[in-house]
Amino acid sequence: MTSLRPWSGIPIHDEGEPLVPLIDLVRLEPHPYLSLGAPYGPQACPFRLRRGVMERLARAQEGLQRRQIHYQLAIFDAWRPVAVQAFMVNHATRQECEARGLDPDGSGPQWEAVGLEVGRFWAPPSLNPAAPPPHSTGAAVDLTLADADGRPLEMGGAIDAIGPISEPDHYALAARKDPDSEAALWHGRRMLLAVVMQEVGFVQHPNEWWHFSYGDQLWAWRQGLDRAHYGRIGAPALEG
Repeated sequence: MTSLRPWSGIPIHDEGEPLVPLIDLVRLEPHPYLSLGAPYGPQACPFRLRRGVMERLARAQEGLQRRQIHYQLAIFDAWRPVAVQAFMVNHATRQECEARGLDPDGSGPQWEAVGLEVGRFWAPPSLNPAAPPPHSTGAAVDLTLADADGRPLEMGGAIDAIGPISEPDHYALAARKDPDSEAALWHGRRMLLAVVMQEVGFVQHPNEWWHFSYGDQLWAWRQGLDRAHYGRIGAPALEG
């Protein structure tokens, strides 16, 4: 897996904000990684973000409902300790190997190709404080759109899917060719999610329609800034 990202060298000046619970937002439960047995530890809740990030997310929800009153933001995942990142990288790698008919414990060029592809979507589980995985900072959130009853809307690809289908603009060409197609519907929903998140300061991961962050190294890189606001944060700093 690729160990460095374009944003990995950006300095972090952590503002010391605590993690706070996600409130008044739809949570997609049971939490997918907890269900797999990911090692969050006792009383560690993944549905938490830095206070400033949570405040912006609440504003994004307001912006969404100004545009589509029957839509809601639905949270898939938020804060993620490095141990969980390692667990999920291993899980995603094994799944991708099996999808390609490879022994997950094998080695060679085909397995290296799997590592590179998984690495486009999953950050390395680095313990280096200068290069934390985005979700370990409490600044990144994976989310989608839901209807008024909290049911997730079809977005043309599952969260965490490995491959081009996950790129934000995957359906753009098909949408232009046929504005009445399902592809156009999915593209429109992806763009709506991006707009309401970006207008309150979030940036989008270049490979993932569902991943947005504010204040981490990825955010600083996409904004052309020389420092990030949030570094890795552990369970002892939980609040609420």
